[in-house]
Amino acid sequence: MEGLYTQQLDIAYGDRLIVEDLHLSVPMGCITALVGANGSGKSTILKTMARLMKPKGGTVYLDGHSIHSRSTKEVARQLAILPQNPTAPEGLTVSELVSYGRFPHQKGLGTVSAKDREMIRSAIEMTGMTEFAERPVDQLSGGQRQRAWIAMALAQETGILFLDEPTTFLDMAHQLEVLKLLHKLNEEEQRTIVMVVHDLNHAARYAHHIVAVKRGKIVRAGTPQEVVTAEVLREVFGIEADVIPDPRTGYPLCLPYELA
Repeated sequence: MEGLYTQQLDIAYGDRLIVEDLHLSVPMGCITALVGANGSGKSTILKTMARLMKPKGGTVYLDGHSIHSRSTKEVARQLAILPQNPTAPEGLTVSELVSYGRFPHQKGLGTVSAKDREMIRSAIEMTGMTEFAERPVDQLSGGQRQRAWIAMALAQETGILFLDEPTTFLDMAHQLEVLKLLHKLNEEEQRTIVMVVHDLNHAARYAHHIVAVKRGKIVRAGTPQEVVTAEVLREVFGIEADVIPDPRTGYPLCLPYELA
């Protein structure tokens, strides 16, 4: 079986089991959003599927092979991950940061090839960061910094991109800036994107597939219309909410009004 999926996945911190017997399949070429309350296990699932954590049991498969049995460089040529709140060394420029994304493709002492330079330029251009290419990352706004990190992930030249809460601590304008960029990357580059999303309305608007998680288990997975329902919101988030069609997009819009 091709693609990215888990079978009987158990994930633990020490002796404490966080995720048990997880069967999750990621639709290729789509945007998938993992949603759930704080502490539900969604970031833990993302990190394990991206090979940052080793499962206690079960397997994460990438194109029919266990992802944890493959070399780091081999996996890094197929998927990239942007963790939550990444930080760059002081004074590092956007171009220098983005160049790190070419590491999985370099040989020997990591000499930068013509192909590397082209991919770095392309990633910076694609994320709208050309005018900031030589500016230190720590001098950018929150939205610009996030775009610089996404450019680094794009330079890695992978078909799959993982992001852990990419809009955390950003204001509303910068949140939309990042989400629109991810939507563009999916539409124009056919990138498979898997992201942990805090805002359910953002998930409903920008994701094709939503996975609602509670205590490490999938409560429901499917389209925004199938997952963003009053019933699921009550079970997963413990809230009462009206769910109405967004007047602009038709996607479900969550209006919470009471604790369940």
